[in-house]
Amino acid sequence: MDGNGRWAQRRGMPRTAGHSAGSESFRRAAYYLKDLGVKYLTVYAFSTENWKRPPEEVSAIMSLLRKYLLESIEEMCRKNIRLRFLGDLAPLDGELKRLIERTDELSRQNDGMLVSVCLNYGGRAEIIRAAQALGRRCADGELRPEDVTEEALAAELYSAGAPDPDLVIRPGGEKRISNFLLWQSSYSEFYFTDTLWPDMDERELDKAIAEYQRRNRRFGGVK
Repeated sequence: MDGNGRWAQRRGMPRTAGHSAGSESFRRAAYYLKDLGVKYLTVYAFSTENWKRPPEEVSAIMSLLRKYLLESIEEMCRKNIRLRFLGDLAPLDGELKRLIERTDELSRQNDGMLVSVCLNYGGRAEIIRAAQALGRRCADGELRPEDVTEEALAAELYSAGAPDPDLVIRPGGEKRISNFLLWQSSYSEFYFTDTLWPDMDERELDKAIAEYQRRNRRFGGVK
């Protein structure tokens, strides 16, 4: 969800105001995509590299997340949306971790769209974590090296239980994936747009989906 800070700066506002607008854009996108019939939505909220940002900006992002969870848990449940978090949650403060646990507990019963929020997430760190888990199982005699398959590694990823993404949308004008779902997006279709995340409204999402529908997906074969 890129471009929050630039969106605010172009309006003479502090970067934190952009993150606030971005959180509303996330809420709007989730509800709209659910109404379209999308079953899985994964958003990149905070990367393992984002800790390098100014402390006041990091603090503002975490405060917004707490505010969002407090306001949205019941609404998500009413809309039958399951909300889960992917990433290393250990460095987060106790209050935020408790809110995340409560969110997971309340939404676990829902069977509608699964919304995954990548928080303190990095694609390389995720793959290393999965490889280490498989290595420990091999060392314990539970697995043989030849048992380490794509399926076995995928089962150890944060995203286990969800299919690989069909479409990855990168707003904000950048032409890179920024360490996002490196394993899972190997055959995803990519859509890059100059639109900043707070401006990714229903019309912009429709444009991304329409472009995806024009793609010829071959997965390495011939079609």
